[in-house]
Amino acid sequence: MPVRQMKESLEQHIVIKPHLQNPMNTSNNSPNASQNFKGPPQQPSLENHSQTSPQPRNKGRRRGRGGRKSDQGDILMRPSSRPCTTTNGNVENGYISSEKDVGFPTSSKSLSFARRPGYGQVGTKCIVKANHFFAELPDKDLNQYDVTITPEVSSRTVNRSIIAELVRLYKESDLGTRLPAYDGRKSLYTAGQLPFSWKEFKIKLVDEEDGINCTKRVKEYVVVIKFVARANLHHLGQFLAGKRADAPQEALQILDIVLRELSTKRYCSIGRSFFSPDIRRPQRLGEGLESWCGFYQSIRPTQMGLSLNIDMASAAFIEPLPVVEFVGQLLGKDVLSRPLSDADRIKIKKGLRGVKVEVTHRGSVRRKYRVSGLTSQPTRELVFPVDENSTMKSVVEYFQEMYGFTIQYTHLPCLQVGNQKKANYLPMEACKIVEGQRYTKRLNEKQITSLLKVTCQRPRDRENDILQTVQHNAYDQDPYAKEFGINISEKLASVEARILPAPWLKYHESGKEKNCLPHVGQWNMMNKKMINGMTVNRWACINFSRSVQDSVARTFCNDLAQMCQVSGMEFNLEPVIPIYNAKPEQVEKALKHVYHVSTNKTKGKELELLLAILPDNNGSLYGDLKRICETDLGLISQCCLTKHVFKITKQYLANVSLKINVKMGGRNTVLLDAVCYRIPLVSDIPTIIFGADVTHPENGEDSSPSIAAVVASQDWPEVTKYAGLVCAQAHRQELIQDLYKTWHDPVRGTVSGGMIRDLLISFRKATGQKPLRIIFYRDGVSEGQFYQVLLYELDAIRKACASLEPNYQPPVTFIVVQKRHHTRLFPNNHRDRSSTDKSGNILPGTVVDSKICHPTEFDFYLCSHAGIQGTSRPAHYHVLWDENNFTADGIQSLTNNLCYTYARCTRSVSVVPPAYYAHLAAFRARFYMEPDMQENGSNGDGNSSHSSKGTRTTGECGVKPLPALKDNVKRVMFYC
Repeated sequence: MPVRQMKESLEQHIVIKPHLQNPMNTSNNSPNASQNFKGPPQQPSLENHSQTSPQPRNKGRRRGRGGRKSDQGDILMRPSSRPCTTTNGNVENGYISSEKDVGFPTSSKSLSFARRPGYGQVGTKCIVKANHFFAELPDKDLNQYDVTITPEVSSRTVNRSIIAELVRLYKESDLGTRLPAYDGRKSLYTAGQLPFSWKEFKIKLVDEEDGINCTKRVKEYVVVIKFVARANLHHLGQFLAGKRADAPQEALQILDIVLRELSTKRYCSIGRSFFSPDIRRPQRLGEGLESWCGFYQSIRPTQMGLSLNIDMASAAFIEPLPVVEFVGQLLGKDVLSRPLSDADRIKIKKGLRGVKVEVTHRGSVRRKYRVSGLTSQPTRELVFPVDENSTMKSVVEYFQEMYGFTIQYTHLPCLQVGNQKKANYLPMEACKIVEGQRYTKRLNEKQITSLLKVTCQRPRDRENDILQTVQHNAYDQDPYAKEFGINISEKLASVEARILPAPWLKYHESGKEKNCLPHVGQWNMMNKKMINGMTVNRWACINFSRSVQDSVARTFCNDLAQMCQVSGMEFNLEPVIPIYNAKPEQVEKALKHVYHVSTNKTKGKELELLLAILPDNNGSLYGDLKRICETDLGLISQCCLTKHVFKITKQYLANVSLKINVKMGGRNTVLLDAVCYRIPLVSDIPTIIFGADVTHPENGEDSSPSIAAVVASQDWPEVTKYAGLVCAQAHRQELIQDLYKTWHDPVRGTVSGGMIRDLLISFRKATGQKPLRIIFYRDGVSEGQFYQVLLYELDAIRKACASLEPNYQPPVTFIVVQKRHHTRLFPNNHRDRSSTDKSGNILPGTVVDSKICHPTEFDFYLCSHAGIQGTSRPAHYHVLWDENNFTADGIQSLTNNLCYTYARCTRSVSVVPPAYYAHLAAFRARFYMEPDMQENGSNGDGNSSHSSKGTRTTGECGVKPLPALKDNVKRVMFYC
C-alpha cells in the first residue's frame, strides 16, 4: 500500500485524546488509592518537579495537533478493589472486557509530533564537540526538473554517465552555463532556471556493459528534461527558525544531492556513505574480502540551522584478485593442484554469484561480465557449438585458437556469465574481480572481528579523521556547492551539554552496602546482596565440551553455586544428578534425558535450572539448546563457554549469578528513588513501561519472516522486572502487526488479543494494579517511518486498552530509540581527564538537547554508558507523542536512570533497558524458527492460537507461527 494511502487509512482509526483531566490531578492520585496497595509516606519529588495537572499550554498544544474536542472530559479508569460488572461485557483479569466494537473517533489530518516542552536544566553543564558542520543556507532558487531517458536504463551509474555527457556537450549552450546536480534516477536540480521548460537531447555513449563481441558498441539515448517545480527556501528558513513544524523535504533533498554530487564522482557510493581504497589502505578480512574506509555524509536540519553530519565508515568489499586466487582464499586451500569437492563447488558458486569480473586474456580489452553460475564439469570436459551446423569445440581449444591463451588449470570449472538461455564460459584463470564491489552477504565471526578492529577508533583519532575528511573534501572548492551557494564550515560544532547524575541503587538490607552510587557508569557486587534473591533447589549440569573433564566441571559448578549464595540467592550446592556428558550433535536427546532423569529423581518435581557447558565454537548448538529448552521442555538454562570454565574469575561468576537470579524471577537491584516513590510521572500512579523492536532477516534472505518483540514492566513502582512476547510477521515489515488484533470465535464471537493486551493483563496479575500511564520505548525506527509507526502502533495501544474496559485510555508517551545514527560527541578537551572516562570518551550521563537537535520537536542525545573501546555512540531519543506532559528533565532523567537497571551486568547500558530487552527477545526468537522456516521463509496456514502464549504470529501473508513459549520462560528469554 502506498504510504499516503496507508496514512489516510490509519488516520481514520487513530485515537487521539486531549486528556482534559490528568490522572495525577484526580482524587486517586497516590498509591494509597490503588487496589489493595498500601502507599508509602509522602516523599519530596525528584529535582522538585511538580506532579500537578498539566499546564494549559500542553492541553492546547495537544488539541492543536489532532486532539478531538469534547463536551465531556474523558472518563478515566478507576482502580477498584472489587470486580466491576457491565451489561455488555465480562470481567477479565480485573478489566471490564466488552465484546462490542469500541468506537474510535477520527483524528485530525494535522497530526504532528510532540513539540519540545523546553530545555533540560538538571546536571553539570559542560561543552562537547559534535561531528556536525554548519552549512550556510543558499539564497538562490532551487529548481527541479524531471529526467526521462529512452531506452530506459536500470543502472544509476549509466544514467549518471549519460547526464555527465549531456552536461559536457551542452552546459555552455542549451543549459545556459548551469551546472546541474542529478540524483541518478528521475530528477535534475539547478540553481536558477534553465533557458527552457522542456527540451529533448540525443546523447551517444560507449556501452561498457557486458557483451561478447570484441568491438565496443555505441548506444544512443534520448534524454527529455522537463521543469517540475521550484523548491521553497523561505519555507526551509522558517522551519529552521522554529516557525513552521513541517520540514520541507524537497529542499533538504536537493541540498543533500548537491553536496553528494562531487563525492559520487570521486568515490564508490553506497547509501549515504562513500568508500575508496585511497582513503586508507584496505585491510584483509579473510576469504577474499577486504575492508575499505570511507565517510558518511548527510545534511540535517538542526537548531543551529543546516548541518552537515560527517562520520567515518568502513565496509567489506570483495578483494580485486584474480579469480583463482580469490577461490583459493575462499576455500582456504591450494586449488591449483587439488580437485574440488562438491562442497567446494557450492561454496565457490555462492561466493561468486552476482560478482562482476573482467577478462585478462585479451590484452588491453577488459570486457566486464557478471557471474551467473559455475559449470558442473571441469574446463577440460566442456564443449560448445561454434557454428550453425552445431560443430562442437572444446573450451580449451577455443581459447587457444581464438586468443592464443593456454588454459593451465583444466581441472577447475568455468565461470558461467550471461543468462541461462545464452550462457558463456570463462576460465577462472582468465578472469579478475572488478574493484569496488561491496560484499552484502553475512560475514563470519573472524571477518566481523577483523572489521571491528578497523572501525574501532579512540575519540581523538576519530575526531581527527573526520576533520581531515572535511578538509580533503574541500567543500569551499566544490563546483556544485559553489554553483548552489552552499558554504560549509570546517569546524566541529561546539555544543552545550549536561552530565546527569547517576541514580542511587538499592540492594538488600542484609548486605554491608545497602545502597550504592555508581561511579562513571560502573559498580560491583562486593559487599552487596541482591534485593530479591531467588531460591534454586533443583538444578543439573550438562557438559557438551569434550575438553572439560568431570573434575573441572564440578569445580566450576561448585564455585558458581557459592557465588550465587554470596550474592544473595539460596542455591543448593549439589545438583540433582551427577554432571552429564553429551555430544553436541545429540543435543535434543541429551536435554530430554537429563530432564526426565532429574524429574524421576525428584519424584515429579521439575528442574528449576539447567547449566550447560558449551564449546567455545559451538555452531548451532546454543540456538538448538535454547529452542528445545524454552519451547519444548520449559527449562530455564544458563550456558557457559569452555574458556570461562577453565579460567574462572570472580567477575565472571558474579555476572552469571546476576543472570541466573533474574531468570528465576528475582531482582538484582532497583532504583532507590523508585522504592521511595520519587520518580516524576512514574511513582505517583501505576505506570507500565513498554519496549518494542523488530528485527529483520540479514541481507540476502529474501523470504524469512521479520520478528517483532514487545516487553513490559511487571513491577510497580520499581519498573525493573519485565515480561516479553514475540511474534513472526511478514518479511521486512516494520509495523508490529500483533500489538492488537481481533478474530472471530464460533462461541464467543469477536475476541480481542494481541501483545499489548496480554502484557497489560500480565501487569494487572503481577501488581494488582491497572496501569494508569503508559511509556512506550520503540526501537529500530528510521526517521522516514516515524509517522507511519506512530499512527499504526499508537492506534493499536489505544484499541488494546479500550478492549479491556470501556473508556480505559491511560495517557501514552511514545518514544523512538535510535542507535543507528552518525552523530558522535567528543570531549571539548581530550587531555582533561576530569571530563572523560578511561577510554577517552565523554562521561556517562552526558545529554544534549540543543543546537544539533531538531529545530522544534522533542528529541535529545544521551550517552548513558561508559566507553570500553572505540568512540561511544549516544542513543538518540525522539518523543513522538506525549500525553503525560513530561518536561525535558523528566524524560531525560527517567531514561538515564533506567539505564542503570539492566539486569545482566553492573554497568549502565547505552540503550534504555526495555528497548534493549525487546531487541534481545526478537533476536532470541530467531532460534525458535524451524530450520526450513529459517532458510525458505514461510509455509503453513498462518493461524495461531490466541491463548497466553509467549510467541505468536500474524495470520496474514501466510507467515508460519513461532512455537509457543512455556509460561515460565516468557519473563526470561531476553535475560538469557
